[in-house]
Amino acid sequence: QVQLVESGGGLVQAGGSLRLSCAASGRTFSTYAMGWFRQAPGKEREFVAAISWSGTRTYYSDSVKGRFTISRDNKSTVYLQMNSLKPEDTAVYYCAAAPSSRWYARTRLDEYDDWGQGTQVTVSS
Repeated sequence: QVQLVESGGGLVQAGGSLRLSCAASGRTFSTYAMGWFRQAPGKEREFVAAISWSGTRTYYSDSVKGRFTISRDNKSTVYLQMNSLKPEDTAVYYCAAAPSSRWYARTRLDEYDDWGQGTQVTVSS
């Protein structure tokens, strides 16, 4: 099991940027594929971005492609750089971990074993 803690959320104006971080602890983080999801009020949690255990493969939802970038360092942190933010990006953002070195675009919630508590991102118009 991996423990995940997100940070970096906040209030930003439309067109602005935020960088979210997800700090992992526990088992061998480097062998985990990671993902970011978000949940807006009254809506289901949805996929945002995924990254392979090596950091060389990434995948994005159509709604954030070209604006968001997922990355990871060699230690224990995954990042989500969010640029050109829109009011519709307002949500609680969660990171998730999948204990697998096999890459494919994991976009479903049930493909991840461990979740963080989430960080709020609010984009004002």
